[in-house]
Amino acid sequence: MAVGATGVCAGDMYFYLGKNPYAVYPQICGHEIAGSVAELGAGVDGLEIGAAVVVEPFLGCGTCYPCRIGKSNCCAKLEIIGIHRPGGFAEYVVAPASHIHRVPDGISLATASFAEPIAIAVQVCRRGMVTAGDEVLVLGCGPIGLALIEVLRSKGATVIATDIAEDRMSVARTLGAKTIAAGPGLAQAVLEHTNGEGMPVVIEATGNAQAMEQSVELVASGGRVVIVGLVKQGVQVALPGLDFTRKELTIVGSRASVNCFPEALELLASGAIRYPHVATTFDLWQAPAVFADLATHPGAVHKAVLLR
Repeated sequence: MAVGATGVCAGDMYFYLGKNPYAVYPQICGHEIAGSVAELGAGVDGLEIGAAVVVEPFLGCGTCYPCRIGKSNCCAKLEIIGIHRPGGFAEYVVAPASHIHRVPDGISLATASFAEPIAIAVQVCRRGMVTAGDEVLVLGCGPIGLALIEVLRSKGATVIATDIAEDRMSVARTLGAKTIAAGPGLAQAVLEHTNGEGMPVVIEATGNAQAMEQSVELVASGGRVVIVGLVKQGVQVALPGLDFTRKELTIVGSRASVNCFPEALELLASGAIRYPHVATTFDLWQAPAVFADLATHPGAVHKAVLLR
């Protein structure tokens, strides 16, 4: 596949900084990949040279327990293109035909590269059983948090977002979320907003252990908590044990995505997702400077996409 556009996500930055718990070095990163078919392997049907496509980068073994029950995203031997195999920060990338999806007509490759983070948000919504009418608190307005806001709103949910950075919350508001500032007053503000009940659904997208712990305080009794942020391997998260029964909580994790790319591409094609409009594009060959700048100034751009 000839790469046309590859998004830069928090996982890529963690890899660059040596903080990604799944990192295997040396490696060509980049897993939010859109491009065109350059060559086809023997026996591949349904694709032709030049077709615009995106890569679903999560490769399960097909035989372990998670794979057998349809959760290949949790495969015991999971390999990720751009993490364990060479990825999209290159001119070409190789992927199984089973993990290639056609780009709908009318979508640029830069926009199509958002299929992967949008698919992650779709997976989170499925894990949290989000329905129209739900009010959802999103902790963190980084790249995944912004994708979540878009997908949640497309499902008819009302979104409250929080972050420590005002510029990120400003972008969240342009995407239709209401915002509450993070910090010591967050829990009280949430209780006031909900008449003392807490939020029906809380989604943690910061990768911060303290935010994960606070999610139990912020969620309503009978509510759902979804953890999608990543902490470093070995980091422990302490949760108040009594609240598991007192609140009868549902707490679930959400990893990557499985069978979510078709819905993600449909959302992008429908125009319901405005997130790609907040991205900043760079030439692929600027990547070293882009990564160095983002490492020093994490808020320099809300989302970077490398174009070839």
